Amino acid sequence: MNRPLPELQPLPDAERRHVAVVGAGLVGLCSALWLQRTGHRVTIIDPAPPLGDASYRQACSYGNACTFAPHGVVPVATPGVMWRVPGMLLNPLGPLAIVWRYLPQLAPWLRAFLASSTKAEVERIAATLAVLLSHADAAWQPLVMQAGAERLKRHDGCLYLYKTEAQFRAADAENDLRERHGVAMDRLDQADIRSIEPNLAPLYHKGVLFRDAYVFSSPKQLAFALAQAFVDGGGDIVCGEVSAIEPHTDGIGLRIAGKAMLADHAVVAAGAHSRKLTVSIGDRVLLDTERGYHVLFPQAGQLLSRPVCYPEHGFYMVPMVDGLRAAGTVELGGLAAPLNPKRTAMIREGVKKLLPSAGEGSDEWLGFRPSMPDSLPVIGRSRRLPHVTYAFGHGHLGLTLSALTGYLVSQLVAGQDPVIDLAPLRPDRL
Repeated sequence: MNRPLPELQPLPDAERRHVAVVGAGLVGLCSALWLQRTGHRVTIIDPAPPLGDASYRQACSYGNACTFAPHGVVPVATPGVMWRVPGMLLNPLGPLAIVWRYLPQLAPWLRAFLASSTKAEVERIAATLAVLLSHADAAWQPLVMQAGAERLKRHDGCLYLYKTEAQFRAADAENDLRERHGVAMDRLDQADIRSIEPNLAPLYHKGVLFRDAYVFSSPKQLAFALAQAFVDGGGDIVCGEVSAIEPHTDGIGLRIAGKAMLADHAVVAAGAHSRKLTVSIGDRVLLDTERGYHVLFPQAGQLLSRPVCYPEHGFYMVPMVDGLRAAGTVELGGLAAPLNPKRTAMIREGVKKLLPSAGEGSDEWLGFRPSMPDSLPVIGRSRRLPHVTYAFGHGHLGLTLSALTGYLVSQLVAGQDPVIDLAPLRPDRL
């Protein structure tokens, strides 16, 4: 279901501020653009912003599946997840891995994750996600037009596939939940699937097509287009890492390489790196990291017409301008561990079986999803510093919800009542 959003009006001159946005991923870029559209002077700060010859490879926004996913109303933690995890960990082609030495640090997050998997919590979380997702496309459209990025959009839906009738039936509860929240979907048989994706190996039994999903065919080009639109609108981008955010008599001080930048308001949109800034402020936010991987198959970009996912494998195969990107899986292990070649080997092996003509993968990538245990993002003010707004923790819905997050951030900074109830997204909820 696509719902409109009220048009944000430019603020009176007396209410316009200097806002510093920490992070130049999609959430940071969209927040900066929406703040700019309401009249604020905005500065983005990021160690590797998407401009000029910047590689941008370290950003989660660079390496994701770049799929707008209105079907994402189902949280990661669902009833019975505790009993499914061992099987996923034992499956070398499964969607989940854990860096075991990180387990002690991960324990509080895991406890909250399991607490979020009850039937009542899943219903509550799904209802919140459904409201967010119903407005997500409306928030994207003005920014896509402003950035001239409409050319990157491909509207062909997203296909989930199941190898057996048992797998298909096991997904009934999730698909019923999606339908109750207005997700447009078609159930497909083998002939239907073969007719729309003839290059797939015939390993599927049935599938589901989510009709309203779409793809931006290059996340890098999307980020660069948004950044250029921001600069063209008078915004400033500073290359540097914010190590701390501190109160200041004239507003907020952001420490960058030992020097302080002053602003009236700060937005923390640094993805998985946001937690250290919440700690510097004195807020406790239960944010951790899902390490995600991709492998690029440069000769396979024309083999599929839309994102295709076997949930059993946990990654998407997505046609993009530079080839086929196989992206996804979850590895719980924090920010410090290096790329795990077993995870990319798993993706390569999976693509070889599912799409035999894909050829060889040439590019491997590791990124860090900012993840909250309840699958809901953090959008709200700091309890310690009211002139700091948090916007991170989107997990698997970063691209999908980034524009809406920016819209809501602009309302918070302006002191307006957000169009959506943000109580379920407050930073201290867990």
